[in-house]
Amino acid sequence: MSLQLWLAYVGAVFVISGTPGPNMLLAMTHGIHHGLGRTASSTMLGLLAGLAVILSISLGGLGAVLLASSHAFDIIKYVGAAYLIYLGIKTWRASADGLETEGRPDADSAWARFRIGVLIALSNPKAILFGVAFFPQFIDAKQPMAGQASLLLLTFVLIETGWMCVYAGGGARLASWLRQSGRMRWFNRAAGGAFVAAGVLLGAFKRG
Repeated sequence: MSLQLWLAYVGAVFVISGTPGPNMLLAMTHGIHHGLGRTASSTMLGLLAGLAVILSISLGGLGAVLLASSHAFDIIKYVGAAYLIYLGIKTWRASADGLETEGRPDADSAWARFRIGVLIALSNPKAILFGVAFFPQFIDAKQPMAGQASLLLLTFVLIETGWMCVYAGGGARLASWLRQSGRMRWFNRAAGGAFVAAGVLLGAFKRG
């Protein structure tokens, strides 16, 4: 892969990754409720693991197969939409002191935060569509595929990690301010509403 092509890819991914969405919203929300350190060690790892699975599927060609099957794509889409709406309701109803994302006593565990990160990352089948349409533009068919795919994935993960740290760190800095005068309750409702809206939009999404 030429340096110019890679730099163009870096620029595109930097803008795309930094755009607010369910992944970044979760990173910020968990940064507020759990702090940057705990969020980075669990939630972010879960988000990255889910993204790695989706991008690997796209690069491996299975994404094109899923997109060719309207029934498979719709099943993934509606399951993902339902989970985002479920998470939004849980976040909306969370107390001002904490965020019970799983609705169980162990919701504050590292494993629970990792699991929810994976599920959020996997909940959006549009990421498969993005991978199938986006990555081939930066791959030279005349060069070995494995090396290029590895470089693209590694670059994406590093940039995504950087943006997650920005969102989670920003959330952690806001935590003390939000805990004053009942602001946390309103934030939970705003974040919950955003997750529900993302789920509704995902459910209404149709491939072009």
